[in-house]
Amino acid sequence: MLTVDAEGERLGLTVGSATSLSLDPPLVGVSVSRQAAMHELVRDAGGFALSLLAGDQEAVAQHFARGVPPIAHWHRIEWREGGLGAPLLEGALGWIEARLVDEHETGDHTLFVGGVVAVEHGRSGPALVRVGREYVAL
Repeated sequence: MLTVDAEGERLGLTVGSATSLSLDPPLVGVSVSRQAAMHELVRDAGGFALSLLAGDQEAVAQHFARGVPPIAHWHRIEWREGGLGAPLLEGALGWIEARLVDEHETGDHTLFVGGVVAVEHGRSGPALVRVGREYVAL
């Protein structure tokens, strides 16, 4: 789950994947459609957070995948503010916070590269993974 806070405008988006790009320095990447509202907010925020969802958090993933109207975007979603201001979703297996260091156009998406500034472990358990058109706990 990708989240940002751009001057008080918070947004979350379920992404298909996030990837480790480098260990030294620690870099992560996430690809966002240039048509998504999240796209410009990542730039405006200058960074992002990733909440690594647990196997029983499918409802959270579905909520942010549906494009919920802004007024209901955070309704019934438990979260806390991360060190960079982006929301960290409660109940996750872990969290990664990153400052935007680069971006690359990739087809109709942009690959945002973040320099990792914080990593936190959450609870133990299986991860929520999308396989085909379904979510599964692995």
